[in-house]
Amino acid sequence: MAASTPISRIGVFSTGSVQVRPDHVAATWKPMMLWLLTSTKWTAPLPINVFVIEHRDGVVLFDTGQDRASVTDAGSYLPTGITGAMYRRSAKAVIPADQTLEAGLGRLGYKPSDVNVVILSHLHQDHIGGLPELSRTRIYVSQTEWDTLDESGAELAGLMRRHIDLPGLAWTKITPEPTADLALKPFTTAHDIFNDGSLVLIPTPGHTPGSLSLIVRRPGQPALALVGDLTFAPNLLESGHVPGAGDRKQLQQTTAMMNELRRNLGGLVVLATHDPEAENELSRVFAR
Repeated sequence: MAASTPISRIGVFSTGSVQVRPDHVAATWKPMMLWLLTSTKWTAPLPINVFVIEHRDGVVLFDTGQDRASVTDAGSYLPTGITGAMYRRSAKAVIPADQTLEAGLGRLGYKPSDVNVVILSHLHQDHIGGLPELSRTRIYVSQTEWDTLDESGAELAGLMRRHIDLPGLAWTKITPEPTADLALKPFTTAHDIFNDGSLVLIPTPGHTPGSLSLIVRRPGQPALALVGDLTFAPNLLESGHVPGAGDRKQLQQTTAMMNELRRNLGGLVVLATHDPEAENELSRVFAR
């Protein structure tokens, strides 16, 4: 990377909050379908974080939050029948009118039209909700993740194509390639967004087959890992606890790799989509 950072600012805001089942946050012995069908408990409200990065080559979003229509018009937005019932059992969101994507960007001094690049960690509804507002941006998703839209049972797995594959969106579907960047070990494949080493995508499958994480690097500052739903909090990741939704074996393997990367980089700051402390942690890092 160049001696001076191309990144001038990193911010975060939330598009409302969501409650999920406790087993979703940290897996127990129960298989997902068992806890999903039998759990009577909800977590405290958790944020639906969206990260904003101001790079010299454009404004970048990591994820886009959840669409308020999923709450205000859930009957039309969500699937019907048993599939819709499973959505309602897995999560319940609250998205006030002042916590939409547009409102959150506005609090940071941006408009949706200012966004040049969107990176989607994966394609679940609480990450793709802002897509209708972002028709002028370049949208990155992993090819593996995109391919899951065509699988049988995609909607039951949380993928609603009608809210994703929208007219006018400019998709860039990537497959991370072998990288010579030794600082990313144990990850051996990556995709450099601006070819300057500052924003690098790495494959972190498990929650979904094509989940991506973004490594943010600035000279002289701790590196950041925006990890989507790989974990709900850094302490859970560090202790090896994995979420209860996804491929558990793959989540364990990816978690071990991310912890190795964290040790190798020394001071890597993990920022998760549903971590209530992400905003405070980001402020703390930038106060150094």
